[in-house]
Amino acid sequence: MSAKEKHTEFIKATAKSLGFDYCGIAKAQLLNEDAYRLESWLNKGFQGSMQYMNNYFDLRIDPTKLVPGAKSVITLLLNYYPAQQQNSEAPQVSKYAYGKDYHEVIRDKLNFFLQKIKNTIGEIHGRGFTDSAPVLERSWAHKSGLGWIGKNGNLITKENGSYFFIATLITDLELEADNPFAKDFCGTCTKCIDQCPTEAILPDKVIDGSRCISYFTIELKEMLIPPEMKGQFENKMFGCDICQDVCPWNRFSKPTNEIEFTPLNEILNFSKNDWEALTEESFRIIFEKSPLKRAKYQGIKRNLKFIS
Repeated sequence: MSAKEKHTEFIKATAKSLGFDYCGIAKAQLLNEDAYRLESWLNKGFQGSMQYMNNYFDLRIDPTKLVPGAKSVITLLLNYYPAQQQNSEAPQVSKYAYGKDYHEVIRDKLNFFLQKIKNTIGEIHGRGFTDSAPVLERSWAHKSGLGWIGKNGNLITKENGSYFFIATLITDLELEADNPFAKDFCGTCTKCIDQCPTEAILPDKVIDGSRCISYFTIELKEMLIPPEMKGQFENKMFGCDICQDVCPWNRFSKPTNEIEFTPLNEILNFSKNDWEALTEESFRIIFEKSPLKRAKYQGIKRNLKFIS
């Protein structure tokens, strides 16, 4: 077995030992086709007020700009599908935000992963990312054979659907690359397009981010949600899972084994009255390590008022 093969075997075994559900590897190269799609998406204003999406265009499409001498892009998937669900009558929180902030959970795993590589293989250069830098995670996941990009813009695995966080590890370690995922299994299904209440899902796997419920309830920093969106949020207070919930491939979703994603009791059990009675101090204490921090207390109150 060559050193490259041994290293690849070690990487995949380590990923599994750290609790990642999938690990795929792609050769680090320029993402020319994705560059064209990203430029077109930005030019159409689909990023809305998310101006950070306009930044570091060259870094998004070229991994060697993030890690000089990069040879491999390792993609890791971590399941977050919860075993328990909210009461459907309560203001809805996206499933990814039921437990601890995934940025912190995955960052710790990636740091440990890198250290383990250095301890075992030797001094290599690498950086780990999970929504923390301009990386096109889904493109790399597809290139490393983990799944296909669905019509809703999400990466879908054939075995377990799409409720996964994607982490990326770019390194100058040369590894055996996996084959890109060959087939799109969405077929003629258009459930995600048909059931998106704000018509944010466009043809050709293009998402108008400026119309997505997640954008309005998480990313939009203005205290006024456009009044023309009133009545279209279907009780979504923080994020939205409609396009995943209706996806037939998610009938294969299984509850996560990651204890850090155990749902907060408040998210599972709060009623609308509980959310409305929540004070800023209580919000800060209860959701100290939760993704809900991103919307801040005032954002949650704004969203509650809008969906009432």
